[in-house]
Amino acid sequence: MAEIREFARQKLNKNSAALKKKILSLPVESVKVKENSRISDLVGNFQNSSIQARNIYKCANVFKKMLQDKIQPTIYLGLAGPLIAAGLRDIIRNMIKLNMVDTVVSTGAIIYQDIYQARGFKHYIGNPDADDRILDKLSIDRIYDTYVDDEKFWDTDNWVGRVADTMEPGNYSSREFIDELGSRLSDENSITRTAYKCGVPIFCPALNDSSIGIGLTGHYHRCKKNKLAGVHIDSIQDNYEITQSIVKSRKTAAIYIAGGVPKNYINDAVVMGYIFNRDTGGHSYAFQLTTDVPHWGGLSGSTLKEATSWGKINNDASHAMAFVEPSVSLPLIYSYAFQEKFYKSRKRKKFIWQKDILKTLKNG
Repeated sequence: MAEIREFARQKLNKNSAALKKKILSLPVESVKVKENSRISDLVGNFQNSSIQARNIYKCANVFKKMLQDKIQPTIYLGLAGPLIAAGLRDIIRNMIKLNMVDTVVSTGAIIYQDIYQARGFKHYIGNPDADDRILDKLSIDRIYDTYVDDEKFWDTDNWVGRVADTMEPGNYSSREFIDELGSRLSDENSITRTAYKCGVPIFCPALNDSSIGIGLTGHYHRCKKNKLAGVHIDSIQDNYEITQSIVKSRKTAAIYIAGGVPKNYINDAVVMGYIFNRDTGGHSYAFQLTTDVPHWGGLSGSTLKEATSWGKINNDASHAMAFVEPSVSLPLIYSYAFQEKFYKSRKRKKFIWQKDILKTLKNG
């Protein structure tokens, strides 16, 4: 046995010593937290750690690159999951306010829960082991370990429908309707209000699958009873609008928080470029924070490397994934960009819409 090992060692020395030395050139370093450490210092220290800590750093580094690219790619932020219930409202709002993102693609639930809070209502600390039968009797809805007031949800459903009642009848994209909702809010901490004021479009490609959809269904019912034309959300107009923003961008970048419809929608917008005879080459930067995994074959957990095969992510793109629940991972990555001020040189994107036509998309 000793002779075999010696032979193998000699063979390695002869043929592969240089390669082995190169492969073993970067030791894992301990994560150091000092008395005056900031969150950005912690994330920076993850660079030479392992497992998901290193992936957090990789995602943060991709974010840095997309923010500092001199061409200033159009950055699409995809939002799914219970992010408002998780307490991420202020971080998402600040990403919009500070020019860290240019377009938002969200589930309807996230925008709805932002509006619910903008109207003065709260999310409350709850218990995942609560007796849900009692909660039901008290009109309390549970989102894992968070409670909301179902009576206030009902009130907000109706408010959404009543906004539609006051609008000119016709077809609207989700962007147009959410923009109208934002114009009716006064809470400056609101994601929807801030996007409206900053001219950042919000698309909800599955708007009907949310309490906003419930409110609009109430509006639809009133219109049917009174033989009125009413407001209708045109999801294909959504496709048409967001694809124009892709093909009018010199570069694009994507941030996926969780997965779901927003992730696929941001990627499909690249594919739809062929409608305008454009092949953009895919997103130049992308990162995802998720707990979904690739091996079940679903879109939410599929790797960004896989998306390259579809032309959604550029072959030479800088991309990364961290399999860490977003209520933990997003504050870390946001803090890295915020505290290091990587966003400072970015200019606000200016979208000029003429109904469903994007007339102009430019920086400044």
